[in-house]
Amino acid sequence: MSEPTASASHLVLIPSYNPGAQVYATVRAARAHWQPVWVVVDGSSDGTAAGLQDMAASDPGLRVWVLPANGGKGAAVLHGLDQAAAEGYTHALTMDSDGQHPADLIPAFMAASQQQPAAMILGKPVFDADAPALRVQGRKISNCWANLETLWAGIGDSLYGFRVYPIEPLRQVMRGQRWMRRFDFDPEAVVRLCWRGVRPINLDAPVKYLRADEGGVSHFNYLRDNTLLTWMHLRLVLGFVLRLPLLLVRRFFHG
Repeated sequence: MSEPTASASHLVLIPSYNPGAQVYATVRAARAHWQPVWVVVDGSSDGTAAGLQDMAASDPGLRVWVLPANGGKGAAVLHGLDQAAAEGYTHALTMDSDGQHPADLIPAFMAASQQQPAAMILGKPVFDADAPALRVQGRKISNCWANLETLWAGIGDSLYGFRVYPIEPLRQVMRGQRWMRRFDFDPEAVVRLCWRGVRPINLDAPVKYLRADEGGVSHFNYLRDNTLLTWMHLRLVLGFVLRLPLLLVRRFFHG
């Protein structure tokens, strides 16, 4: 087996909240393809924090941060981004801890980012036959809103969290307002980065929804999370209206 690609500028960042034992396979798969890999444990109570720390103790390419309380996916990512920026990293590939994202595509996404460092590399999900129809169809609504809010800047999928961000623009976006700390992180991040002129590049990536008997764990709550997304898009539509003149100028005069 070949050695994982090592980088001083690009790292893999995995936020993790009560993922169960699947997280160990996810981290091992990421480490097989990249170094470094960082995991931010977001107040997990399932014992995985200790297991991940044990893994990191014997693996210099793996680092684990343990937050004392659950703050949400965006809060965990921001913690990792702050630490990464302090150590000189410029880009972070985010992926979920539950086994849905394709670790074998990490090198390809990182290479695309290295070729276009000012852009964000967005995974565009390719669903298998077992994907829940409600989740597949429901995300189309969020994608339509995200493309409207960015004047069709080219967001292939607003919700898929397997993507490479330039760290400093994302930190500035998140530090500039109080939102984007929970389930609203992924779609709001791409919209606000587009507003800042960060160009999206879309790459196909399979997504796999694991059944419970396969170790799958889902924290998605249909009512709570869709309410959060609705409120998010209301905020973003208002922001879009305020920015519309600038977006029109950028779209039609700068390409």
